[in-house]
Amino acid sequence: MEGAKAGNELFLVKNHFYLGNYQECINQVRKIKTASPEKDIFLYRSYIGQKQYGVVLDEVRKDSDLYPIRLIAEYFTEPDRRQVLVQQVDEYVEKNQGSLDLVWIITAGTIYFNEGLYENCLSVAGDDLESLTLSIQCLLKLNRVDLAKKTYDTMQKTDEDATLTQLALAWIFMEVGGEKLQDAFYIFQEFSDKYSPTVQLLNGQAVCQIGQEKYEEAEATLREALNRDPNNYDTLINLMALAQQQEETGWEIPQRYLTQLRENYRDSPFIREYTKKEADFNTLSSQYAPSKSVNLEAY
Repeated sequence: MEGAKAGNELFLVKNHFYLGNYQECINQVRKIKTASPEKDIFLYRSYIGQKQYGVVLDEVRKDSDLYPIRLIAEYFTEPDRRQVLVQQVDEYVEKNQGSLDLVWIITAGTIYFNEGLYENCLSVAGDDLESLTLSIQCLLKLNRVDLAKKTYDTMQKTDEDATLTQLALAWIFMEVGGEKLQDAFYIFQEFSDKYSPTVQLLNGQAVCQIGQEKYEEAEATLREALNRDPNNYDTLINLMALAQQQEETGWEIPQRYLTQLRENYRDSPFIREYTKKEADFNTLSSQYAPSKSVNLEAY
């Protein structure tokens, strides 16, 4: 009975984490009285999800078994050291290829994914549901929907009703688009009804609504997400994308969200890519600018 109770408690811990309900995940961990490295992994990952990096840095020492989780917190708090941290992960992965334990798979996968190193990320993924979910995220980033579907088939055979399996299916539906957007929306809605509407689930629903050109509904959904977390990365990007789709919205609205992103996520993949394209545009524009030495009177 004790084992069944502990297993159920850990199920709730994982479930809340996967759905983006980090505070409830933390609350559930605190209810588990027995020692468990796995519950501690989800505890500190939840603090990272809340951007409470200081908690992880204070409590997870360098000689701890959870040290790899500390590397994730260091990655997000020390942008100048990111390349050093990536190299550290590379070296560990190379030495332990084929025998990585869960905590290192999570760490390497998280850092590689945030660096846009999707092929590296795929190379460290295992065959557990979370690893397969990470693989699907990478494959969708690489526009390999075909391989993502095959990976989903593996997840479906393992546990069709698992939260991660259902979320993975929703992401694939979103990538496919069309009528599948409504199916994806229903998956997010079902989780919201069963548990609670998290920022992650609300953003998923909003993307589906934008794809279906249900702009007013999408705006209401994103406003709800914004009320829950005023500076959420995905919400700000989706609000900016939505504002660009609405004809009556001027440039000042998306510009406002862009300013928030630059202030709060200046080292994020979106802002790095946007800044690069902005610089490229300015360079090209300068090449076609009229020469200051042109004598207009000659015309």
